[in-house]
Amino acid sequence: MPHRDASDLAIRLGREAEAVCRHYLSSGRKTGNYWLVGDVRNTPGRSMFVRLAGPETGGGAAGRWSDAATAEHGDLLDLIRKATGLFDFKDVAAEARRFLALPRPDPEPGLSPDGRPLRRAPGSRQAARRLFAMAEPIGGTLAATYLAGRAITCLSGTGALRFHPRCYYRPDEHGPTETRPAMIAAVTDLAGRQTGAHRTWLAADGLGKAPIATPRRAMGELLGHGVRFGVADDVLAVGEGIETVLSPRQVLPGMPMLAALSAAHLAAVLFPPTLRRLYVLCDRDPAGDRARDSLLARAASLGIEAIALVPVGGDFNDDLRHFGLQALQAALKDALHPDDRHRFLKG
Repeated sequence: MPHRDASDLAIRLGREAEAVCRHYLSSGRKTGNYWLVGDVRNTPGRSMFVRLAGPETGGGAAGRWSDAATAEHGDLLDLIRKATGLFDFKDVAAEARRFLALPRPDPEPGLSPDGRPLRRAPGSRQAARRLFAMAEPIGGTLAATYLAGRAITCLSGTGALRFHPRCYYRPDEHGPTETRPAMIAAVTDLAGRQTGAHRTWLAADGLGKAPIATPRRAMGELLGHGVRFGVADDVLAVGEGIETVLSPRQVLPGMPMLAALSAAHLAAVLFPPTLRRLYVLCDRDPAGDRARDSLLARAASLGIEAIALVPVGGDFNDDLRHFGLQALQAALKDALHPDDRHRFLKG
């Protein structure tokens, strides 16, 4: 593919990323700054995401896309090629130029992946920030009791976690509002700005999650972001759940880590520009496998060394609780890069 012509066309398409998605991926829906769809062949779903905003070039550029189910990724020229079935670059380029000459329809209101209008709660980011500001540090609270029950006792560098004794909970949009104790986690972007919050409602004694249908919920903007423990530079470990990430941090207290909060969000994590090595803390289930493969492929495409850390049980918190701290330390010691073993491993 002629590099200069391809780069120019990709940039021009990126400036019209939402219009490209509405034209070629009409089965998808806009959610925040992303277009979600099943795959690049326009299947309904939400495992593939396309960035609608960002710089003109680089891994986070507008128009870059990734499919968590298949590990496929690329730019909008790749999208057009796969969506249309074209093969030769001259044909793909001709289709792109044809599209760029079309008049642009007015954007439609944002829709959720199931086709309903997005409910943009007034100040969703602001609401998340207010909730986190009203919460208290977790030391000595039911949140610390809950984490200790999951064998997580070293809480250094966990300023992203707080506790709220009476956090609102509504079982559904028609149900009454209740108040329950909750662990509150700040979701932040690469610049450290809070974009959302995650709530884990707790049992009255802190010994487990609350006995409710959905004890975990998030609010605000999550895609690409996460709950951060430490500031990432050249090394970062990422996983799905907060407990999953905090478990290896019991023996790697200095390693920056991020909890993406779900498999789909794990596949979409944004990388710091200085990142050189990525550890993926895997969950042993099909969704976790797909997220791992997608993330490893995307990291490799950007020249980032990527290493999968696989637990013995379902996740690393299972390993910590069932096999103990020393067994987890020994397992991670063998899997770490030698430089990181010396730099981060406790003891």
